[in-house]
Amino acid sequence: MMLYRYLLTLMLALGLAPTAGAVTLMPAAPAIAARTWILVDSASGQTLAESQADQKIEPASLTKLMTAYVVFNALRDGRLKMDEQVLISEHAWRAEGSRTFVQVGTRVPVHVLVKGMIVQSGNDATIALAERVGGSEPAFVQMMNAWAQRLGMRGTHFEDASGLPSPSHYSSARDLATLSRAIIRDFPEYYPIYSLREYTWNNIRQENRNGLLERDPSVDGIKTGHTDSAGYCLISSAQRQGMRLIAVVLGAASVKERESGSAALLAYGYNFFESVTVRKRGATVLKARVYKGGEQYVAAVPASDVQITVPHGQGLNITTRATLHRPLLAPLAANAVIGELQIDLGGKTVARAPLYPAAAVPVGGWWRRMIDTISLWF
Repeated sequence: MMLYRYLLTLMLALGLAPTAGAVTLMPAAPAIAARTWILVDSASGQTLAESQADQKIEPASLTKLMTAYVVFNALRDGRLKMDEQVLISEHAWRAEGSRTFVQVGTRVPVHVLVKGMIVQSGNDATIALAERVGGSEPAFVQMMNAWAQRLGMRGTHFEDASGLPSPSHYSSARDLATLSRAIIRDFPEYYPIYSLREYTWNNIRQENRNGLLERDPSVDGIKTGHTDSAGYCLISSAQRQGMRLIAVVLGAASVKERESGSAALLAYGYNFFESVTVRKRGATVLKARVYKGGEQYVAAVPASDVQITVPHGQGLNITTRATLHRPLLAPLAANAVIGELQIDLGGKTVARAPLYPAAAVPVGGWWRRMIDTISLWF
């Protein structure tokens, strides 16, 4: 059995999917030498494979994903600019662990600090950004925890912006996958920074520690992490065949094991699963009755393509069911959620997508409002 698992893992890492005739085999996920791990589809959030994914763990420098998420929000809102010069405090300069080698009392551009945080995993650059956005690192950490709750990261709590060891600083593989999806989804303009293999500032060349960027051209992120207590951690993301997958491997014993485990998970996902578009963006799912409106009916549509990931050849087993919030009363904004599309595979719900009006519906005339008011009584 151990030999079978070893051979299967090796085949997956090499991109060799075992098949029997026209039927794709569906073996168990490869054995990963790590404390906890998960493989998810980025578009739908579906879990394709996992082990102890809700276990509370020390996230080490993977913490900087949330730091970056808060910084990216500040950049998008205009509260921070990439060319802004940030004053380096003594607290940032004295940061423990990985460093970007910024000097106390100097001013460093935001774009350099962002690269230092993401590519080099510099704690000094990270703290400098946290102090600039939050006013102080403790205030910034409150913002991090607020965003974690908003994103649904229920098993996560941060104590600092960098990821120093602490019993009250923890997350989980599932939560970190959720955060990774949010970065890719919400900040496509900044996500390419995670694929940088190196950058040079102040005559110091700094390299990305994610070795999969060199080994696999489909991998374009995301982040490494390591402390003696957390072990070697890696969140990797790749895009192949129109499908993006995210692998989270936490608590490996070495750099080699976190990278080989991540590669095996990605190979497993791409060899045995495929992405299926269930509904196109703007496609009518059903006609919804609108009361007291200028129009009596409006098309209920998804705002983006609805995609799910299924085992190869299982696309024909997908079923859908749409539900509407009732009653729908005008006025209806175009961004109002009016229902939900539920996607099932083999009788199990695997994804849900909100439905919106195809167009805004204004309030109708007095006659229509009166007639519909009477209708609603019954």
